[in-house]
Amino acid sequence: MKKIIKLTVTLFLITAIMAAALAGVNAITKDRIAAYKAEKTTKAISAVLSGGESAQEIAFDAAANPLVSKVYANENGYAIQVTPAGFGGAIDMMVGVDKAGNVTGISVISHTETAGLGSVAADSSAKGDAFRGQFVGQSGELAVGDGIDAISGATITSKAVTAGVNAALRCAESLG
Repeated sequence: MKKIIKLTVTLFLITAIMAAALAGVNAITKDRIAAYKAEKTTKAISAVLSGGESAQEIAFDAAANPLVSKVYANENGYAIQVTPAGFGGAIDMMVGVDKAGNVTGISVISHTETAGLGSVAADSSAKGDAFRGQFVGQSGELAVGDGIDAISGATITSKAVTAGVNAALRCAESLG
């Protein structure tokens, strides 16, 4: 019985020390991670919206737009941050929509898609640029197979990105 108690206490102490160490690392890196995310978001806004540096966050109807997390606006249109569910998890992306309701660009902020397949949607490669580029100038309800070509071997990711773009277009329409 003493052996079981000793092992239990030892395991508890190891677990408590590791939890404290992880909490310490989290506290130390929290601000740096937040700054990095803010920088990536700012770059994404500038990539999808002309004059994106001047865009300000605005309120939107979150209940009517569940995939939308934030909306930024300036005189040229909207930069809408959406988070659709891909194959490997959430795809955090920024979609630019001009005042006429047309997509001006897509920038993937973060994702956990399969390397070499779904990750192509975010790549700075010819395939990635071509995939994201096919959305530019589009409006209305978009669908993979109906004007939008899927990434070979990554249909779920392609549909997720398309769902995110559709959510951004609906949100921009509701904002006027």
